[in-house]
Amino acid sequence: MFKDLGIKGRILLLTLLPTSLLALVLGGYFTWTQLDDLRSQLQERGELVVQHLAPLAAPALARLDAAQLERLAKETLNQPDVRAVGFLSSDRQSLAQAGPNMLNPLPQSSGEPLAKISNQDSTRFLLPVYGRHQNMTGSVEPIAADRLLGWVELELSHHRTLLQGYRSLFASLLLIAAGLAVTALLALRMSRTINGPLRSIQQGVNLLKEGQLETRLPPLGSHELDELASGINRMAESLQNAQEELQHSIDQATEDVRQNLETIEIQNIELDFARKEALEASRIKSEFLANMSHEIRTPLNGMLGFTNLLQKSDLTPRQQDYLNTIEKSAESLLGIINEILDFSKIEAGKLVLESLPFNLRDLIQDTLTILAPTAHEKHLELVSLIYRDTPLSLQGDPQRLRQVLTNLVSNAIKFTRDGTIAVRAMVEDESDDRAQLRISVQDTGVGLSDEDLRALFQAFSQADNSLSRQAGGTGLGLVISKRLIEQMGGEIGVESAPGTGSEFWISISLPKAREDSEELRRAPLLGRHVVVMESHELTRQALIHQLQDCGLQTQVCNDLEQLLEQVGKHRQSPQAIELAVLGVSVHELPPEQLSQRIWDLDRLGCKSLVLCPTTEQAMYHESLPDAHLQLQAKPACTRKLQRALSDLVQPRQQKTDTRAPLTSRAPRLLCVDDNPANLLLVQTLLSDMGADVTAVDSGYAALHSVQQQAFDLVLMDVQMPGMDGRQATEAIRQWEQERERSPMPIVALTAHALSNEKRALLQSGMDDYLTKPISERQLAQVVLKWTGLALRTYAATSSADSAPANSSLRVLDAEEGLRLAAGKADLAADMLSMLLASLDADRQAIRQARDASDRNALIERVHRLHGATRYCGVPQLRAACQRSETLLKQDDPGAQQALDELDAAIVKLAQEAVIGASA
Repeated sequence: MFKDLGIKGRILLLTLLPTSLLALVLGGYFTWTQLDDLRSQLQERGELVVQHLAPLAAPALARLDAAQLERLAKETLNQPDVRAVGFLSSDRQSLAQAGPNMLNPLPQSSGEPLAKISNQDSTRFLLPVYGRHQNMTGSVEPIAADRLLGWVELELSHHRTLLQGYRSLFASLLLIAAGLAVTALLALRMSRTINGPLRSIQQGVNLLKEGQLETRLPPLGSHELDELASGINRMAESLQNAQEELQHSIDQATEDVRQNLETIEIQNIELDFARKEALEASRIKSEFLANMSHEIRTPLNGMLGFTNLLQKSDLTPRQQDYLNTIEKSAESLLGIINEILDFSKIEAGKLVLESLPFNLRDLIQDTLTILAPTAHEKHLELVSLIYRDTPLSLQGDPQRLRQVLTNLVSNAIKFTRDGTIAVRAMVEDESDDRAQLRISVQDTGVGLSDEDLRALFQAFSQADNSLSRQAGGTGLGLVISKRLIEQMGGEIGVESAPGTGSEFWISISLPKAREDSEELRRAPLLGRHVVVMESHELTRQALIHQLQDCGLQTQVCNDLEQLLEQVGKHRQSPQAIELAVLGVSVHELPPEQLSQRIWDLDRLGCKSLVLCPTTEQAMYHESLPDAHLQLQAKPACTRKLQRALSDLVQPRQQKTDTRAPLTSRAPRLLCVDDNPANLLLVQTLLSDMGADVTAVDSGYAALHSVQQQAFDLVLMDVQMPGMDGRQATEAIRQWEQERERSPMPIVALTAHALSNEKRALLQSGMDDYLTKPISERQLAQVVLKWTGLALRTYAATSSADSAPANSSLRVLDAEEGLRLAAGKADLAADMLSMLLASLDADRQAIRQARDASDRNALIERVHRLHGATRYCGVPQLRAACQRSETLLKQDDPGAQQALDELDAAIVKLAQEAVIGASA
């Protein structure tokens, strides 16, 4: 409240407040004292009147002379402030009274003292009259002095006294008000003498604030204020001088800045030119890398391809060794090229990560399976330990994660002479939709020093840079791994010491994917008993863990004799051991001895599965009754282990008689490549697999061939002189549009590895691409994918992890249907139900159009069915639809046979759906 008061208000408050308080206190005090004095005087006057009346009334009271008492009372009323007077007999009977009735009650008194009682308006006195009062008057008839003659009562009014008090109070208030008014006038006068100069100072300061630094304050009439004004004037003068200097400096600085800007503008122009040159250099470098990738991969493609073909021919052991050396050298060179290209893409920020569902356990175990031969050549033990609480179904880039794991495990194999390499996966933190994982690769190698650790993740540096180093490589593997993991949002690190081995670890957070149900695959093994024999402790622990994940009850034996004893002991009991998993090696258990023990176990009703190093598989192959089913390489893969054990318990029934092959002719293929070696390689591979191949060496020749002959598929090289692959594809697509022909599948053969290559190829009209070097399996798969025609070699190939044997495709593929439905089981089931519901109508419509020879209606119905199959896991029906539609659009004579196969595929799908529903 006081902060809001100005100087004027504060002066008035300082002046009037103490004065008012003092005046009120003194005035109140003196008024109260005066009123108290008036009351005291009134009381004293009343007492005197009563005491004066007592001797005067004593004779009349003695005679009980009421008339005399009446006269005395009336005379007493003439006294100031007397309101009423009365005389009472000794027994307090009224003898005479003058004036109105008394306001106060009669005081209680029985003796000599004067009694009185008061209220706000009056005071009543009561005094006894004795004989001595009469004697005081000189009466002729003396009476006893203590004889009570009667009573005198008197009531005095307070009105006159109160009126005098009010007058005094009013006079005091008038005096106080007058004094305060005079004081206020003096305070106002004094405040003007202060506020006036202060207002002048305020105005001067405001002018200075607005920039009028020439403003000066005049004398203000007070020594203190004059000093303040003088200080402000000096400050204004200093500011004015400083402003002038500042303005001069600004002008000088502006001139300097203008000159600097001209210099900077010139430099910016030069920098812009330099930037354009740097961008052009970067573009040239990227093109150089792409071209070098093509130029290097092209001869590598020929080297690897023809090496593979040559290995299939009759060779001497020495020639076979030479070819193996050539193949390994070429693969090593290809790996170096891939590392350099990956590093270049990462440095350029053009590496794009994918987000695909994958199984963590399969990824780790497949990586170890690929690297197992290298490790087994050095007699190393590879082990994978995936903890049970670790989520397996994840979302991410499995290819890049596999690349990182491959690099870490490969390095561990390089720098480990003997011992074990263990890959562990565990969960560090988990939520409903994400999992924080830690994957570590631990070896028993030479270890790393602190200096090695500091330089470990630097480009082109290696732990062993000496001239006598044993491990080769570019020194980019760990750098690429680090950049990949960081781009995935994770961390990579290492813990190591010389002589104690190393542990590389990855910590990465990945989204969870839909869990795959394994109950169906585990069903044949649930509750069965298996005995494990494995000498290596960590491998045995991992193997037991995998078998328990398959639903088996595990026991452990140290040798075959103990194993046979355990199997025979429990042969007739409910805990009968039906399976045995044996981890063996040649120096521990020779193949001849193992063969006899396998026969003994089989005689006891125990099926055996043998796990051995990859380098020793050939030695054990002849020692087993069914090596294809009973022999697997270390380290054990859970998926393969589960499938093999299930087949041992419940052998698969042959279904070759229920599936008829869909193909009845060789696919017609056009191969385009300007490199004679590559062209010969692809032509040879495809011809050996039963394809009808036409080979040309330029884009112009490819366009001419397409215009002259119909092909099922075109394999187009990208980089060619004259008309390259993109230009040839665009010309073919334009020719197809002009003649309203159905576009034939065109697949690019490219050695380029940059991230934008696939997008550019697809934009030019190509349907797919293959990266060189190309294998037989890749060629067969792409031909089957785009034509529906299976090649002979591919159809005959069978393995535990490949597509079903023979040329037929699966009728129902639940995994493919789930993948096409983006992992949503409900959506996959709905799409399949819709397809099955429309099968009868589609089959009938196709038959009617076929009987009516209505080619357009037939193409429309087949195309409609083909579109429905692309969203369901029905690969056989989809391939039949694609082949029929292609042949119908090309007006090929083989279309009628393709329609027959399509009709058979519809029937098989309907039958298998009914069987699946009843099961």
